[in-house]
Formats: sequence, C-alpha cells, structure tokens
Amino acid sequence: MTRREGQAHGSAPAMRPARPVLLVLVFLALLGTAAGITLALRSPGTPPPAPAPRAATPTAPPTLAPAVQASATPTAVKDAHPARGVYAGSEACGECHEDEHAAWGKDWHSRALSPGTREFVVGDYAKRTHFKGDSSEAWMRRDGERHFMRTKGSDGQLAEFPVEWVIGGKRMQDPVAVMPDGRWQVLPVYYHVTGKGEWVDYSETKQGALTPEHPFFWTNFRRSAQHACLDCHVTGLDARYDRDQHTWTTAFTDAGVACESCHGPGARHADTQEPKDIVQPSKLSNDLGFAVCAQCHGPRRPLFPILDTTHRYQPGQRYEDFYQPIVVFLGNERSGDYFTDGRPSTSSFEYQALIQSACHLKGGATCLTCHTAPHEPNAPNELNLPDKSQTKVSVGSATCQQCHADLFAQAAQHARHTSRDAQDCLACHMPPVVSGVLDKFADHALDVPAPQNTTRHAIPNACNTCHTKQTPEAMAQAMTKLWPAAAKRQERRLRLADAFDDKTAQTGRPALEATLADANEAPSLRGAAAKVLVRRHKREAIPALRAALKSTQDSQLRTDVIEALSLVNAREASEDLAALLQTQSLWVRQAAAVTLASFGDARGLSAVEALASKPETSGLVQPHLLLAQLAVRRKDLTTAVREFEKALDLQPYNPDALIRLADVYVVQGQVERGRERLEEALRFDPQSRAAKQRLSMLQQGH
Repeated sequence: MTRREGQAHGSAPAMRPARPVLLVLVFLALLGTAAGITLALRSPGTPPPAPAPRAATPTAPPTLAPAVQASATPTAVKDAHPARGVYAGSEACGECHEDEHAAWGKDWHSRALSPGTREFVVGDYAKRTHFKGDSSEAWMRRDGERHFMRTKGSDGQLAEFPVEWVIGGKRMQDPVAVMPDGRWQVLPVYYHVTGKGEWVDYSETKQGALTPEHPFFWTNFRRSAQHACLDCHVTGLDARYDRDQHTWTTAFTDAGVACESCHGPGARHADTQEPKDIVQPSKLSNDLGFAVCAQCHGPRRPLFPILDTTHRYQPGQRYEDFYQPIVVFLGNERSGDYFTDGRPSTSSFEYQALIQSACHLKGGATCLTCHTAPHEPNAPNELNLPDKSQTKVSVGSATCQQCHADLFAQAAQHARHTSRDAQDCLACHMPPVVSGVLDKFADHALDVPAPQNTTRHAIPNACNTCHTKQTPEAMAQAMTKLWPAAAKRQERRLRLADAFDDKTAQTGRPALEATLADANEAPSLRGAAAKVLVRRHKREAIPALRAALKSTQDSQLRTDVIEALSLVNAREASEDLAALLQTQSLWVRQAAAVTLASFGDARGLSAVEALASKPETSGLVQPHLLLAQLAVRRKDLTTAVREFEKALDLQPYNPDALIRLADVYVVQGQVERGRERLEEALRFDPQSRAAKQRLSMLQQGH
C-alpha cells in the first residue's frame, strides 16, 4: 500500500527535487502491496443454500472476451492450435466437461463476481430499505432487474448509483458501481447474508468515520475493484488505465473464479484435448498445488504491478516467483489483521495461517489436503468427503484423521473431554476466533491453545471459546493438568507473542532474536521478526540480521532481512548482498541490488540498471524509481523524467512517484505538466498533503 509522503518532503518550503533517502527506497519497494490485496473467498462456516447456475453471458459494461492472452508469455508453437497462455472461457470447458461445469456453476467460486441482476443479488433492495452508520448512509431500491443505491458521492452530495455487479453472496455481498471514468467502485455498505441478514459498513467499522477525503471512502482508489478485488474475483483479467484520458477499461474471460483460474489458460487444450496442455492441480507437486489456492486465499504483494498482463501468475507456476504474502506488516506499518503472536486475526488470510502451522511445516499440509475442487463432490465448504462414514466425528475432523489416526484411536483419552463437540479436532485446534465482518471463522494456524497469551497479550484462546465463564488463568492450569506435554508446544506461541507485542517491547528482544534465528520457525514469521527487531533496536539488530541472511535460502525471509538492513544503512553487509545479485529469486535480486545501489555501491547500480533494461525484468517498477531518484541527485533531470514516466506507465496509481515527477517538471520550468501530475496524484490519494501543498504553492505563483 502506498505510504504517505514523508514529513520532510511534505513540509518543504520550496518546490525542488528532494534528495532520495534510504527509507524512501524501502517504501517504494512496498508500493505494490495494496495492489495485490484481494477479497478472497470467505473461510469455512455454515453457508446459505447453493447459488443458482450462473448466467452464461452476463450483460454489463466490461468486455467479456472469449479468448484473452494470459499473463505469462505463451510458449511458441509451430502448429495451427492456439498458443499456450490463451484463455478459452468456461463455456468452452463445459462442452467436454459437462458434469464438472454444472457442479462448478452451483458452487460459490462461480459467484465470486456476478451481474447485479435479480438472479444473483441477495441483498434487501425492497422499497425504502435504509442504512445509517456513524458517517455513512444509504437507501436501496430495485427497479425490475436493476438495483440502485443512493448515497453520498465524492462531492459529499447524495446521488443514486446503479449496482452493476455484486461480489460474493455466500456470507456477505458487496455491490459495485461502474463510474464514468471506468473505475469499478465498491459501494459503501455491504449486505451481510449470514446471521440476521442486514446491511453493514465494514470499512467504517475498521477505519472509523469516512469522509470523501478519507482514502477508504467508497469513491476513492483504495476502494476500487480493479485495485483490490478483480484480480481474484474474475478469470483472465485485463485491466488498463489510460494516463492521458484518465480512464479505465476492464475486460476478462469469465466473471467469477472459473475453470482457468485453477487449471490455467485452456484454449490450446480445448483444441488439442491433450492432457499436457492443461494443468491439473491435484497432480502438481505440493508447493505448486498449494500455489493455486494461495494466489487468492491470502492478501499478498505482487512482484510486478497489477496492470502487468505479461507477468501474472498462472497455475503450475511457483507462488514465490510472483507474490509474497502480507505478514504482520502492511507496507511500513503494523497490520491490524494479526494477533500479536503472528496469527491472522481476520478472515481471508488462510494461506498466511497455514504456512505457519506445524501441519504445513512438518507434515507438508496444503489447502488440498483437506479441501477439494469446487466441481468435485464435497462436504460443505469444499471439504473432502471422508472415505467412509464417520458417525462420531465431524467432516472437518475426518480430514484430520488421514494424518492423525493414532490420536483418533485414543478418542476421549486424547481429548480429555466427554462431549462429542469437545472431542472434535476443530474445537481445540481450529477455534472460531478469526473475525470477518460479523462472522467468526476457523483459525487455520492449527496450533494448541495458549490461554497464557490471553492474559498477557489479549489473544483469544480455544479453551475460553467454550468455557466462557472461566478465566484464562484457570484454563492454563487445566491444560497443565490435562495435557502436561502441551507446555512444549505452547512455548512457541508464547515466544512469538512476547516478540511481536509492543506491550512487551522493552523485554522482547531475546524472543525476537530467537525467532529470527530459529531455522524451524516459519520463514514468514522470521521475516516479521526481522522487521520488528530493526524498528525497535536499529543498528544493534545488524549482527542478527546478517546471521539470518546467511543461514537461509527462503526468498521471502531473505527479502525481509535485506529490507531491514536497508532501513539502518547497514553498509557492513554489502558483501553479503553482493553475493545475492545472481540468485534465482527476482525478489531477492531486486532487494539486494536496490539496497546496494542506495549504499553507493557500483555493483548495486549496475544490477539495478540491468533490471530496468532487460526485457524480462523491465516491468519491475522499483528499479525505474531508483534510477529516477539517483538521476535527481546528480541533477540529470532528463533521465529522471524518463525513468519516472516509465515507472508510471507500469504503475500509474503511484502518487509518490507522481509527486516527485511533478517536482522535476516544475524545476525544468514545465509547470503545467507538474500541475497535471499533482492533480493525478490526488485522483489516487485525495488525502495527500504533499500534493495539496504543492498545488497550493503553484496557484500562489511560488
């Protein structure tokens, strides 16, 4: 998510290019974060009745292309069949796979995005339906097949907006309006399907009062579906922004999570009918199969910007070549979506939770271990059907039996409870403590309860979800008595909470360093520990960071450690970084090159220039931004303009780059161009103090 303009830059007395500081480079590395955040399909729970089969050809503003080029460059072929990487569309799949297509049409994946017609809308649009929150208010109505919401627009005045599309509908449904400039904006209130069935303003609940100037006000870019939703709610997305006209165009192959979201572009397979021309997730390796689900079931930052259709993940590729999951930090700030022991506290972070579980770290469990495809026979929430009827356990617990048969054989001896519900694996190891709007969801971190962390860090625990009248201290004592061996497992969560919680910052350094150094800990949590350690202890963290960098091959951990080193200008680590300039991971190469270049190391500058110029890496934004900043430093404004403009062609929604480019134009005497870039920055970040200040100064003739 793009950061706010720095205080020094925002309060500059004159319009001149700011010198690039090291921290800016790290922030720029994170500018793509929010671009990859997606509204993943919701977590397990009791669903409403299955949806009706979706319309074959929804009628709405965007173009639904029957064959759209995939993100990865198609492999060249010398025959008459479609190239690899071209989409066919779900209807083409259904011509041969009728049963699978019919089953998918009844599953909620097919309803990830639907036209805003009566067939798909589940919200209450009866006459005079009204919602009033603390800062938002809306009136809903239906006119034949069309639905409308009357609410405040960007000018603060009431207006009526057609609901062109709806997102989801299993537990909640978000209405979407298409604006005159082509932006798809998620309207301010959502319909909460489960529970009472009511309208809610989830953004207001999380962000507080929302005025038109607030970045999360519904008309602003952060609530744009192209920015935050469509990457995972359609198949074969092709979203584009015209910088000259300030307009968006959006096309896709299928609305919803269709066949080719999981099996890859299938036009060639539809023509050849060869198995080698399509991906079967169940036949992939564990990691590659996991990536098919992970691409959407966990917010992530993309390596390449969201509008880049050339470098987009396709099933069968490695997750880490395209994404890094958002863990504990969102950009340069602590995320509000995590408990202080590093577990996600908000729904749709299932991937982040599972990769830190012992089931994954030791047992190799992935989504497909417990869940099946949406077109296969399944239990609720796409859980695998048990091989044989289990009369004493839930379907969810039955999925555990495939790996934990010995514990199942112990039954009550292991559970230490007599009631059937309490003997269910999910009750203790996947408790419903994860929040999602007004619902609670299962915790996919799959750990043992740690009531001590409720007392010390206000983290909910499984025991007290049932024993609501007991204190956490009493539950901790009961666990010690009933499961004395659990203390060893609890040590991990106790250490993580002591490490991450700001309330224990004064005493948490040993826990942080131990987490960072622990080769058995989840790399994602070790990376988070690196970020917390360097923010609290500055240069004192450098020895521990360097040791961690040398001890791991994990690309995310390496990237997190390099960014931590850059924050404290750790030039003594230059040789460590130089050794990574040729590593396989493009994430690591980029982070090492940018950090070295910011140190003034010629090896880093050479690597950054190569990244910016080679066809396979020229779509990376950060090298262009850094080259622009370095050009400003040496007063080469022609090069600075060229590199800033290249970066903005790739990532036009980057307000920081727009502001810095505006500075350069003004210094060159191209005041009108500078004004245009500042106005564009405000289109994407209406709250930007830096852009407003500069515009004001230009209007005053400074």
